[in-house]
Amino acid sequence: MIGILGGMGTQAGLDFCDKLAKLNRGKLDQKYPMFVLYNKSNTPRRAENLKQYKNVLKELIAGCRMLEKNKCKFIVMPCNTAHYWHEDIQKKISVPFLSMPKEVYLNTKKKFKKNSTIGLLCTEATLDTKIYHKYFEKNYNLISPSERLQKSSVNTAIKYVKKGKVKDAEKALRPAVKFLMKKKCKKIILGCTELPIAIFSYKSFKKAKDSKIFVDPNLLLAQVCMKKYKNLKKI
Repeated sequence: MIGILGGMGTQAGLDFCDKLAKLNRGKLDQKYPMFVLYNKSNTPRRAENLKQYKNVLKELIAGCRMLEKNKCKFIVMPCNTAHYWHEDIQKKISVPFLSMPKEVYLNTKKKFKKNSTIGLLCTEATLDTKIYHKYFEKNYNLISPSERLQKSSVNTAIKYVKKGKVKDAEKALRPAVKFLMKKKCKKIILGCTELPIAIFSYKSFKKAKDSKIFVDPNLLLAQVCMKKYKNLKKI
């Protein structure tokens, strides 16, 4: 059984579950994966608690332990910023806890040569904690928009998605995407769970899955989950 620690935000957890379902669309009910979603929406806000590290850590560990008690064989967390706490959470639980940034890196490593330029669109908290940089910076040139574009384009797009204004979000994000394209990025990581919604909301699931430009970490993590889940069922 897959354990999903959600609630950061709620939409991100539901989006992850939706992608798990779509990856298995058309199959019998019994062929869909078994999972438990713990929508732990009372977890303290991540960006505001980077310095109060233990406040968030305590709640995330409690969430994972609940999933452990429900016989989940491994756990995922559909929130990029929350992976700042990933290593310390894994030390306190006994089941594997998959890392979203690490899986994005491993996928990139398979497809692109060292020193390729990779774009990253995400929250300021994700940039500050360098949760993607720690995997990418040795072998890739990881770049983000300028500080001005971060605030006027990326931050604005995230806020629009949270308000349900998806078309406005996609429009707001365009300048940041154009900036990274001009830098000749091989791929652009949508490192905030709101951003794939802005980019792909009005496109088919197939187009999102086969995108030659964008990486949706939530979708990639769902694909990794399904592979691990199927392997566990064979044991």
